Amino acid sequence: MAYSALTSHDIELMLQTVGVSSIDDLFADIPASLREKAQLNLGAPLSEMETRRAMQSLARKNTNSDDAAIFIGAGSYDHFIPAVVPAITSRGEFMTAYTPYQAEVSQGTLQVIYEFQTLLCQLTAMEMANASLYDGATALAEAVIMAQAVTKRRKILMPQTVSPLYRRVVETYTQGLPLEIIDIEYSKVQGSNGVVNLEAVRAQLNNEVAAVVVQSPNFFGNVEDVRALSEMAHENGALLIHVFNPHTLGVLETPGSLGADIAVGEGQPLGIAMSFGGPYVGLFCCKKQHARFAPGRLVGQTSDEQGRSGYTLTLQTREQHIRRDKATSNICSNQALCALAATVYLGALGPSGLRDAATQSHAKAHYLAQKLCEIDGVSLAFSSPFFHEFAIKLPKSVKEVNARMIEYSMLGGLDLSRDFDELKNTMLLCCTEKRARAEIDHFVSAFQMILNEPRA
Repeated sequence: MAYSALTSHDIELMLQTVGVSSIDDLFADIPASLREKAQLNLGAPLSEMETRRAMQSLARKNTNSDDAAIFIGAGSYDHFIPAVVPAITSRGEFMTAYTPYQAEVSQGTLQVIYEFQTLLCQLTAMEMANASLYDGATALAEAVIMAQAVTKRRKILMPQTVSPLYRRVVETYTQGLPLEIIDIEYSKVQGSNGVVNLEAVRAQLNNEVAAVVVQSPNFFGNVEDVRALSEMAHENGALLIHVFNPHTLGVLETPGSLGADIAVGEGQPLGIAMSFGGPYVGLFCCKKQHARFAPGRLVGQTSDEQGRSGYTLTLQTREQHIRRDKATSNICSNQALCALAATVYLGALGPSGLRDAATQSHAKAHYLAQKLCEIDGVSLAFSSPFFHEFAIKLPKSVKEVNARMIEYSMLGGLDLSRDFDELKNTMLLCCTEKRARAEIDHFVSAFQMILNEPRA
């Protein structure tokens, strides 16, 4: 977006309008001692040309997907984004659109959201989808709170195979609520390890459990037995919350077909750039019978007096619109622009395109895993089936290997020991449809050379 600096005259008029004599007066309520500590060493003022040069120099310090082949996932994925996605999302009428409270002037935005909801229902085989939430982590937190509201129970079974970031957000969201989050260990039995320990779930299930959460593919990349967990939850009157990756649904079974009551996920794989971690878009779907407990907003289709189709916000659950004690969530908005990107992406690829992208990701990840495991000292950390992410054990520290991989213009995987003490020297890798065969082979070759280097 273009930026034009304010002139001295502009600043003077603005100060006169708000009734102060200087910019410093705007901050008079902040104690002087704090203002002195907040002084920034920015240096002398720069011209527009000098500023642009300085910013470009800073930007060059970052490594992006155009500079390096990315083999890290863990929630943010380097997928191919068709040119039609930024071409539409960058249009002024979408980029500057305000929240669609006034249906009569927001038909374009409302229709996009309606199409987004429809596509999500088709993708997940769930009965209802809302207009989106802030990201996948907050979507899970809202799902947990919703499960308590539906069942009037207070315990949530949360497997360790759910993303650590998601689990932390859930803990933050539920502070002060009558909810107890119970950790469920993952299986370490050879042949079915790296997935939820089903017996641990069964041991914790009782009439106080509101929901069982399962992420599949899970944080380690392994595919969970969602159907078994769903049956166990329902036998005990609990809900099943399925955290899904929408990209994988081009191949894997849908949350709806596996018996999920609530399905949530991160929409970033659907045509949204990694963008240093956001903004992204939270996906939230559920069974129709639970619609009144769902957070956020829902767009519905109607018709006017002349029979023409129209769109309007048909459900808004935040406290601004209904009595505060009846509100199901304090979510006030949705990620409309990111939801638009996901809508355009799904519309451009269609079912066959998404299936092809998912198939390529799966095949390339397994090729990468096979080649890496041919290197002495490298092996898969888990034996369970995986989709496009997998963990490998290394003879060196992950930090050391990643630092050297950058020299080969490659971004290595995530160090799992950051969140799992027992997974020392274990790297979580990802391979998407965007990675070419030559890039994968180069990665394996560089990996082998680094591992064969003598320790410093």
